[in-house]
Amino acid sequence: MHKNNKQKRVLLVMSSIDELSISGKQTGTWFTELAAPYYILTEAGYEVVLASPNGGKAPIDLLSMKAPFTTEYTDRFFNDPVAMFAAETTRKVRHIDYNQFNAVFLPGGYGLMHDLVSDSYILKLVADFYESNRPVAMVCHAPAILRDVKLSSGEFLVKGKNLTGFKDSEDAEIELDIHLPFSLEQDLQLRGANYKSVANWAPNVVVDGALMTGQSPASAAPLAEALREALKK
Repeated sequence: MHKNNKQKRVLLVMSSIDELSISGKQTGTWFTELAAPYYILTEAGYEVVLASPNGGKAPIDLLSMKAPFTTEYTDRFFNDPVAMFAAETTRKVRHIDYNQFNAVFLPGGYGLMHDLVSDSYILKLVADFYESNRPVAMVCHAPAILRDVKLSSGEFLVKGKNLTGFKDSEDAEIELDIHLPFSLEQDLQLRGANYKSVANWAPNVVVDGALMTGQSPASAAPLAEALREALKK
């Protein structure tokens, strides 16, 4: 029966970290960056599987659950028992054969700066999706994961690539820049990326082949829509 199942599948990888270094601040995945792709992709007929390094409950950033950061997608997700169950029972990413997926979506939030960015399995996963020409969609802080992703040629994936991600000035505006292990904007440029940004908090999606990036939370829905269209091809 499964041989005839042609439904396209998207692996959505969340952070397992809920603490911002030693600040005592709660963190996790930024809510709308989980909720928007979840609905935009499932409603397009794709299966979305939520995963995280530790499996189980993947933390959602408390700040992103409060106005003015909530969206129609977060309100819907919060009141959807099936969606909330998926976020509370994520698969262990290492237990998944990611070759059975057509794309990967990595939502942002500050948690991933303390686990996904330095997880060798995640770095390999991103490189494998990219080199097999399967879309890699990353929003907000998620492009920071690209800092140490190398292709099989030994070159950094981002070298010469057009991309975006959360700006230094956006981090500074919410006074969280002091808690970060490195600057996404500066480190990706040091690796040779062609980093492109627009005004703080404005939607901005940059697509360069299989690499699809969004700047800030407002980019989550347009990035998911761009991925939805890419998967139609």
